[in-house]
Order: sequence, then structure tokens, then C-alpha cells
Amino acid sequence: MPSKRDFLSVTDFTPQETLDVLRRASQMKAEIGGKSLDGKSIALLFEKPSMRTRSSFQVGIQQLGGFSFYLGPEEGRLGSRESVPDVARVLSGYVDCIVARVFSHNSLCELASYASVPVINALSDWEHPCQIMADLLTIQEHKGQLEGLKLAYIGDGNNVARSLCLSSAPLGIDFTVASPPGYNLDGASLDLARDRANGASSEVVALTDPVEAVQGADVVYTDVWTSMGEEEEAETRRQAFQGYTVDPELMARANPGAIFMHDMPVHYGEEVPPGMLDHPQSVAYQQAHNRLHAQKALLEFLIGAE
Repeated sequence: MPSKRDFLSVTDFTPQETLDVLRRASQMKAEIGGKSLDGKSIALLFEKPSMRTRSSFQVGIQQLGGFSFYLGPEEGRLGSRESVPDVARVLSGYVDCIVARVFSHNSLCELASYASVPVINALSDWEHPCQIMADLLTIQEHKGQLEGLKLAYIGDGNNVARSLCLSSAPLGIDFTVASPPGYNLDGASLDLARDRANGASSEVVALTDPVEAVQGADVVYTDVWTSMGEEEEAETRRQAFQGYTVDPELMARANPGAIFMHDMPVHYGEEVPPGMLDHPQSVAYQQAHNRLHAQKALLEFLIGAE
């Protein structure tokens, strides 16, 4: 059996492979067509609901000539209705790839270890690599390059922040995260990102001051303060994150021409004020649309016809 490739983390791709997928995504966006997934079947195994992730994967698979089917929380709760090994082994006999959106990254890793087909992380509590591929594509489109830029992430040190951090350094992007004390990225992830720089001059910095973080930034990025599954912490987090709203005043502290990004959904009145996604520097909707193109290129890379 040929070896398979999973995409559970941004670290599963080399920097060059990441750039190759981004290059292919740009081509696909410019020239819709091609049937590189002709005859391929993909399972969408979702423990968590989604609008952008599900829509972009299903549309992209169909555009490439493949077939997808959706297993929602009722069928897809890993380790509850059925054991993870059983789900992995059964689906591997039906499909060419499993796209999984899960609560626990450990469950995702277990799924991949028992599956004989590639597994793609469509979101876990530890990383969100598909989102970051679309983010990098969007940055590249607006800035013309990745190397030499500075990205400032303001907010919770969550799965999105971690994937951004781990992907930025090896591509030559300076990464700065600003979070309230107790909510920043873990030290192990920051250290791993620095190690992944592989001689690049990029820096990885963790701060608590959002104003300091956006100084010199070419990209300002934020996300919700309370992720799905953390609803019981919502009020505590709202108090802790006061002062971390990304608004026009904070954007004005970044470099002229800096772009604003948000992976959505948005909690207006918290991490951003109402209307911020329509700000002249916002690329959030293009960022969402690029999920389609980045994921098409990713699927082609992992399971496309030779």
C-alpha cells in the first residue's frame, strides 16, 4: 500500500510544499476547471457545525469532479456512538479521503492513525490548518509576497493563532501575538515556531499590549474571544479581553496599507466593532472565499489524479 499523507497540522507540509499548494490555489482561482478528483469520494466527518468549512469543501470537491457526503454530529461524534478505530477503518473502505472537523485533536490523530486514507484537519481544538492556507493565499494576493512581512494577531491564543504562528516563521513572516495574561499561546508552540524558522530571519514574539503588537504590522488578524465549546467561559473572557478589540483606531497604528483579517464567524461588539469587516482595509470576505481555492489545491495535492 502506498504511503499516505495527512494534513492534521500546518507542520505536516514543508515550507516549499505550502508554497506549491498556494501556487496551485492561485491557478485554480484564475481558471476554474479541471477534474483532478474525478472518481474520488470524500467523507466530511463533522462533530462541530460549520458554514464556511462545509460549503467550501463540498463545492470544491464537486468542481473538481469528486463526490462528497456529510456526516454530522449525530453520526460523527468520535468515540461516542462508535469507537474512533472503527470509524476510521470503515470509512477507509468507502472513501479516498476523510475531512474531519472535531472537538479533540487527540481524536483526530487517532482517526488518522487507523485510517488507510488521508485525513484532513478541518478544525480541531489545537489547530485550524485549512483556514491558514486560505489566509496565506489572501495575504499573498494583497501583498504580492509572504517573506519579509509582519503579522500581528490580537486576541485569544487559540487554534487559529497556533496554526498562524507555526506557518508564518518558516515562510519568513514575523509573527507577533498579543493576548491578556493567561490567554496567550503556549510556550511549546512559540518555541516550535522559532525552531521552524530554519535560519529565516523571521521573529516570533508574544506580548500583552495590542498597540505595541500592531506597530509595523502589514497584517492585523483577530478571532473570537470565546471559541465553540467554551461558552461557559464567555463572560469571564469578555472581561479579560477588554482593550483587545481591533477597531479602526488600532488599525491606524499598523503600517499604511496594512490589511485586516478575521476568519469568521464574528462576535460583533467583542473582538471587532459592528461594521469592521466592511472597513476599507478589511479582506475578511475574500479570506472566506479563498477557503474554496486553497482547499481544492490541498485535496488535489493529497489525493488528486497523477
